[in-house]
Amino acid sequence: MSTDRTWRVIQWATGNVGSRALRMVIEHPRMELAGLWVSSAEKAGKDAGELCGLGPTGVTATNSLEEIAALDADCVLFMPQGTDWDALCTLLASGKNVVTTRGDFHHPAMMKPQNRSRIEEACRKGNTSIYSTGSSPGFVTEALAIPLLSLQREHGLLTIDEYADVSSRNSPDMLFHIMGFAAPMGPFDQRRAEHLKGDFGSSLSQIAEAIGLPCDEVDAVGELSASRQDIEIAAGRVPGGTVGAMRTTITCRHQGRDILRFRANWYVTPDIEDDWDLRESGWRVTTEGDTPVKVDIYFPVSPQDYAAYTPGLTAHRPINAIPAVCAAEPGIRTTVDLPQIVPLFS
Repeated sequence: MSTDRTWRVIQWATGNVGSRALRMVIEHPRMELAGLWVSSAEKAGKDAGELCGLGPTGVTATNSLEEIAALDADCVLFMPQGTDWDALCTLLASGKNVVTTRGDFHHPAMMKPQNRSRIEEACRKGNTSIYSTGSSPGFVTEALAIPLLSLQREHGLLTIDEYADVSSRNSPDMLFHIMGFAAPMGPFDQRRAEHLKGDFGSSLSQIAEAIGLPCDEVDAVGELSASRQDIEIAAGRVPGGTVGAMRTTITCRHQGRDILRFRANWYVTPDIEDDWDLRESGWRVTTEGDTPVKVDIYFPVSPQDYAAYTPGLTAHRPINAIPAVCAAEPGIRTTVDLPQIVPLFS
């Protein structure tokens, strides 16, 4: 892979993560912003720099797929809220590689056959590749898991605990109405678990197959735990006895045995009725086997800086993956078959 060239990049979507990616591409020493797609008519026609807090770039945002497909570019950073299969096929067939934060491509074998065949045909037509990655799933479920597993010769269980203390987020609608914190205790909405099961189950299944223990069952279970007392968080009041924490566990099994597990621990207070061993935001990865290890990763930022910090966790790895994806063989690429993602800083 050449490291002395420049890559022409299109940013697709400017949400929280997309805006961060846009800014990083503009500032990247080896990348040139070739285009910008936006979902709203209000953003169309504006300079890309204006939309991410930088000066003019000369690149004007558009909400036209046809205009984007006609551009000369090496790669598209595809970061919308939903997966537009028609747009992806058009982009890939037009000769543009794609790196996406959408979790549809972690394990091609688990894709719907029709979607997989359409994407693979577009890759063949455009001689392009597509890769799903981010921080979680992506980095912690794949890129970090692989070297930790490489220390073992007998595998027991890999457990990834993700901790997210959301008490400093001043987002009442998201926390109380969408996520359900401060709601009366009741059954966990299984639809939430199934949503995580898709992305995390496929990401873990990629690793399971790579280590020779292919997953034959993926299970998703959600739990709620009540706050022990009344608390005040940035978004408002959480009464004691209402939902203070939620945990979703995605488990991959091989021949009836748990082999890989991801647990999302989201909470507004660690003072809950269940013993979930909640800790500050970050990840804990534990391997069980003949050479077990435990790795704790923390995010060393203040609560007031957390909202500005977290988009980079998801946005930066896709940007750093662009050179490897552009150099890869055509098709749906995975962390297992790509080389290690190495960032370029100059």
